[in-house]
Amino acid sequence: MKKTGAEIFVESLKQEGVKVVFGIPGGVVLKIFDVLHQQKDVEVILTRHEQGAAHMAEGYAKATGRAGVVLVTSGPGMTNIVTGLADAYMDSVPLVAFTGQVSTSLIGNDAFQEADNVGISRPCTKHNVLVKDVNDLARTIKEAFYIATTGRPGPVLVDIPKDVSTNKTEFKYPDRVSLRGYNPTYEGNKHQIKQAAEEIMKARRPVIYVGGGALFSDAADETLELAEITQIPVTMTLMGLSSFPGTHALSMGMLGMHGGYWSNMAMHHADLLIAVGARFDDRVTGKLSDFCPEARVIHIDIDPTSIKKNVQTHIPIVGDVRTVLRQLNILLRSMDGNQKDLKEQRRPWRNQIEEWKRAHPLRYQQDEKVTKPQYVIDKLFEITKHDGIVATDVGQHQMWAAQYFKGTKPRTFITSGGLGTMGFGFPAALGAQKAYPDKLVMCITSEGSFQMNLQELAVAAEYKLPVKIVLLNNGFHGMVRQWQDLFYEGRYASSYLGKIPDFVKLADAYGICGLRALKPAEVEPVIREGLKHKGPVLMDFHVDPFENCYPMIPAGGAHHEMVLEDPPELRKTQKGGAAKKKAEEGEGVLPA
Repeated sequence: MKKTGAEIFVESLKQEGVKVVFGIPGGVVLKIFDVLHQQKDVEVILTRHEQGAAHMAEGYAKATGRAGVVLVTSGPGMTNIVTGLADAYMDSVPLVAFTGQVSTSLIGNDAFQEADNVGISRPCTKHNVLVKDVNDLARTIKEAFYIATTGRPGPVLVDIPKDVSTNKTEFKYPDRVSLRGYNPTYEGNKHQIKQAAEEIMKARRPVIYVGGGALFSDAADETLELAEITQIPVTMTLMGLSSFPGTHALSMGMLGMHGGYWSNMAMHHADLLIAVGARFDDRVTGKLSDFCPEARVIHIDIDPTSIKKNVQTHIPIVGDVRTVLRQLNILLRSMDGNQKDLKEQRRPWRNQIEEWKRAHPLRYQQDEKVTKPQYVIDKLFEITKHDGIVATDVGQHQMWAAQYFKGTKPRTFITSGGLGTMGFGFPAALGAQKAYPDKLVMCITSEGSFQMNLQELAVAAEYKLPVKIVLLNNGFHGMVRQWQDLFYEGRYASSYLGKIPDFVKLADAYGICGLRALKPAEVEPVIREGLKHKGPVLMDFHVDPFENCYPMIPAGGAHHEMVLEDPPELRKTQKGGAAKKKAEEGEGVLPA
């Protein structure tokens, strides 16, 4: 029996096990949406902006490991998801984006809502394709999901002209995919794995450095096993958080620009670095010429282009992280020598790391007057008992969440790393909540980031997605303000937000519970009330507008060149600034 392209599209999604699609309809995809409307196996989440749809699909993918799916129309429908595609590309998120296109006969004629979807998306997708014939549609969809989820994951765009969705052909979904020139390597080189094992056994100051690749490979158990076999401390990138239990004795938390003093010092003084699914980005490495100056480097990654790209690697191992670590762990267990001796062998190293941690722990000073943002996250972590999924936006609150909310289970910390996309957190939290309707999902955000996609409150209300929004409201684009304080003599050029909506009233307008905490004593009661509420909740915490995020490696600095606190003269400058004056005149949320 022949089927239309739209019917083939929906049947193909079913074959791939897709349960939910995020998107917004438009003229050239109406046929597809109509077919989706007439079936019940694939749910459509109608977002309020296409960017929100892309980020929801990302959140779904990051929480599950499965491909997130987004469906939008041509022209502005497609261009509005470019940020989501670029974000997914930078963070290796499996995403399949279906975009509508004008009829094939009109392509190139500047037709209404025509855009070169393939050309526009080429720099920010792993693969993209324009389907010109309905006979190619099923095969193309099969290939799209395969490419998005294998090797180094990433976004794939499939552009479907209007006539392809309406034309008919016999439907047969392919059983397998064979793509010339695309054959990811999963098994690591045995000789290199043996070399790595030997280096690990003799190292005195080793560090395991884990990135997001460990999560997408589902390698959390293997990473834990490696650390415990070898008694090597573990540090994680922002994208790698939750790949290793944050409360484990061997966890050093996050490294890099706003990582812990102890984790950065451990990196600087390590004699062996085992990089697991990480890409050595600049926020992690700092000054490349001073990066891990004493360390030999083992780099495990499925993407061969990531190895030796930024940092010289002594033992490169191309392969799937989970597969390689299984091979490595078996070999380490079989090697001569008492494994228990490693604990004693590396005790001085662990003691040194603990000494660094005691000397310069994460700290803040909470009083009875002004709420510190760290205090809110501290309390949230305490009250939730380390449980739940956290999605963050981008800025100071993101770093504080990374520092103070120690994820204990894989895929429970969702954020935008490589692209640093403000507006990501809330829709991503909605996507994660859709994947796990019975789990606690929290969005840690700020008044700046939240306003970029707050329209998706309608989605939370309509689909009854009980996301708990923890909004740290300081009246600034906080990270921008911090840099202006430290490097631009306190000139707050376009960082002070001035007029800010009443978020509690805004939540109420959408039929959502809104709560507010104006002082420290109100923080815990608001969190407990918000978490107890069964539906979505927006909690508006007014926090210190001038609190800065430390430690901090300044741009161009090395791991051992951290700034640990405000310069003595900074507070005086802050309190006398133009933003403070505006606040006293009744603008913004800054405390008197």
